[in-house]
Amino acid sequence: MSHAQEPSSVPEDDLAPTQTAGYKVGQQKTIDELAQLDAEDESLARWKASLGIGAGAGAGAGPSSSSGSGPNVEILGLSLTAPTRAQPIQLDLTDSDKVKDLKKSPIVIKEGAEYNVELKFKVNHGLVSGLKYIQAVRRLGATVDKLESMIGSYGPSPEPVVKKFVTEEAPTGMLARSGTYAVRSRVIDDDGKVYVDFEWAFKLAKEW
Repeated sequence: MSHAQEPSSVPEDDLAPTQTAGYKVGQQKTIDELAQLDAEDESLARWKASLGIGAGAGAGAGPSSSSGSGPNVEILGLSLTAPTRAQPIQLDLTDSDKVKDLKKSPIVIKEGAEYNVELKFKVNHGLVSGLKYIQAVRRLGATVDKLESMIGSYGPSPEPVVKKFVTEEAPTGMLARSGTYAVRSRVIDDDGKVYVDFEWAFKLAKEW
């Protein structure tokens, strides 16, 4: 998904992933190559099967899955769920025109409410390693919150994956309710490949 033409209200530095000391990104391998590694290791075989790799991985795990069309990872939507709200707030990320308008139409979050961000995505082909979600929130030109969470590694599957992140609590008070919060969200993998990078916004209110 391409960046918007106008300057971002959330700078690039806010989206920089944390680097793990001593960690090095491994050489990219195909699904067929991974399926042949340590074939006698039962625990590794179960892990690979969970990613859709190798024998016993189920439909869609064969060689044809690694050469399909479309992006490796298709980001379908972002949702906010809360115990105090009957229905989630859903952001559709499949329409690029709608995505561009997200930051112009702030969603409403109840002050002091606990909520979770959920990401819905699908791996169409290949193996993606070390997917990570990064979210930065800015208000009045300053970063007020950053969420960085590991999503994991996945092989191709026709079924979407829904990843729920840690519970967050919205600020409270009259000052917090004034103005708009700018949010920039990004999904990135171990190799630094960005699968989605978009902006949205929210306002705080006394009720949803």
